[in-house]
Amino acid sequence: MPNLSPNRIQLSTSDRTSRRDPSLSSDQSQFSTGLSVDDDADSAIGDVEDQQSTQSVRASIYEYVEEYGRTFHRYKQGKYWLPNDEPEQERLDLQHAVYTLRLSGNLGLAPVDNIDPAGPQSILDLGTGTGIWAIDCAIKYPAAQVVGTDLSPIQPEYVPPNCRFEIDDAEDEWIYGETFDYIHLRMMFHCFRDHARVMRSAIGHMRPGGYMEWQDWLPVLQSSDQSIRGTALEKWSRLFVEAGGRLGRDMLAPKKYKQWMIDAGFADVVETRLAVPGNPWAKGRDNKRMGFLQMTNFLDGLHASTMTLFTKGLGWSVEEVEVFLVDMRKAIKDTGIHFYWTTYIVYGRKP
Repeated sequence: MPNLSPNRIQLSTSDRTSRRDPSLSSDQSQFSTGLSVDDDADSAIGDVEDQQSTQSVRASIYEYVEEYGRTFHRYKQGKYWLPNDEPEQERLDLQHAVYTLRLSGNLGLAPVDNIDPAGPQSILDLGTGTGIWAIDCAIKYPAAQVVGTDLSPIQPEYVPPNCRFEIDDAEDEWIYGETFDYIHLRMMFHCFRDHARVMRSAIGHMRPGGYMEWQDWLPVLQSSDQSIRGTALEKWSRLFVEAGGRLGRDMLAPKKYKQWMIDAGFADVVETRLAVPGNPWAKGRDNKRMGFLQMTNFLDGLHASTMTLFTKGLGWSVEEVEVFLVDMRKAIKDTGIHFYWTTYIVYGRKP
């Protein structure tokens, strides 16, 4: 790997911690959720200038910002809206479990095993969070070198020897050479102002035949039987998208990933949409488990994500948000509302 730039900080082992708008349509005529309502309610469950400045920057990234009773990253302060404290780290690991269950135990859908007889050799996980995906990937592909990047140094201390983490912003200039044959991103729809730019940067730093894969939930909750109509969940979806837009983020970006990847030069771009039940309303053991996990994930992240967006994007007071969240929590746990999240998995190959 190339040397670090002023915009990229590599973490040593001792650094790491322990652990009704038409635009919101989901094209239902072309998308089958595969979910059926369970009528049995009881069953629902670069090099820096000198060493001194390096140490100064390294120390500053641990001086977290406190707001709304939570801690947030200081590096590129304000760019990522969710906190980085212990409760959020636990939620991120839970979110990983939801994705893994929905993908039938797979880490992704791109056919990366075809890149090399031994699998991908160089893997980059952008927005790695706790690093759980990168660690699992390093275990699955022991011959690969796996790099996870994030704005917060919240990754665990003990990781596989072929895995490392760096503090970096994917919207900054990339300094890697044509190194990676698999680049992965998950839940980054609200993180970038220019997703297409990240795609263009990525394809310029990939080996021919390598894959880039995006995994994201669309933050527009829906129900096939219209049971979501008039609920707090429907209102939250509309306001969440509006608030993000006012803060310069396209919250409907996952719908556009496929075309953006094609425009960036990727070939064989594939878009797959999967439904994740919002609570344990759907039939089937796996659907119930997935719904319960996703309900817990949503409840755990609801306050942090909504408070930041609604106060800063919509101008709501803290008290107004708190009152609204009372109705939201009730709706999230109501198995009579058969709502789901649409998961977009989009991947493409560098020619």
